[in-house]
Amino acid sequence: MQNAFLRSKRKTAVAVAMVGASSLILTGCEAPLNLESVRAVSEQSSKRTDFYQAMASNHQVIVVSGNDGVLLASDDQGDTWKRLPVGAASSFLAMDVCPDNSFVALAFDNHIWHGTADASEWTAHAIPSQEQMMTAACGPDGRWLAAGSFTTVQFSTDQGESWDETSLYEDAIINNLQFVSDEQVIATGEYGLVLRSDDSGMNWEIAGRAPDEFYIHASYFASESEGWVGGLNGFIYHTTDGGESWDQVPAETSAPVFGFIPGADAVYALADNATVLKLGDAGWRKISESSQPLYLRAGLALPDHRLLVAGGRGLLFDLELPTALAASKD
Repeated sequence: MQNAFLRSKRKTAVAVAMVGASSLILTGCEAPLNLESVRAVSEQSSKRTDFYQAMASNHQVIVVSGNDGVLLASDDQGDTWKRLPVGAASSFLAMDVCPDNSFVALAFDNHIWHGTADASEWTAHAIPSQEQMMTAACGPDGRWLAAGSFTTVQFSTDQGESWDETSLYEDAIINNLQFVSDEQVIATGEYGLVLRSDDSGMNWEIAGRAPDEFYIHASYFASESEGWVGGLNGFIYHTTDGGESWDQVPAETSAPVFGFIPGADAVYALADNATVLKLGDAGWRKISESSQPLYLRAGLALPDHRLLVAGGRGLLFDLELPTALAASKD
């Protein structure tokens, strides 16, 4: 087992790198995005010191979270935003929606914040772990899961009143958690690890590894067998056997990939340099980018062929896709 102090220093550096990324400027696939109009919409609640990390929607409210306890909510599909004074002292790293439409948001100080369905009230619940939690998810049965360093997973079936912990004792950080069915959960992270649980997160096994110990920044699984992982150098890998084997998919970027957005007609990827990619038959095609090394990290597919994306400097972008592009399969 690696020295706990060294593991603590490394995991802190990873989290700071994630939370402290740079600002973004986005240009559309056909014409530059009018940043002044974007700022006019968001400046009442969003600040240029905000760095957004996660986004979730229960179809009634969209919530965006970020550094220094920042939470924004919109009840009109992103047209207007309200800053939520929840009083969190730490940065938010991940967020999810529960079956009852409430929200869970993981903070860097190992607290889960539970938000009501209208996002008006939030309550903090401490996670009793010595390891740094980096991601969180809410299961179909309402249980909360948090995962992070040393392949450690914490889970609660009573909304944070009590917690149980399990670990594979691998010296690796889990960055992503996703329920792909009622009981199956996929986790991905450092050294290309792909973990699977068939009992809603209580027990885990190694399902596979991405090639060359690829550091997985982001992952998305469309089913128990098919998924994608992304990371440095614009590399995106695809699996059709639950993570046992992987193939690199061509991508029109060399920028780090930080997130995936499942849409009704396609899957999108978010990367550095304000890059948005769309998956087609020929690979991941660039539909928007900036010439500046500035990141995009969180997003949602909205109705009417729109993508809501977020990153640094407090800018939220409603990227309207041409109908033909949004519906295209190639």
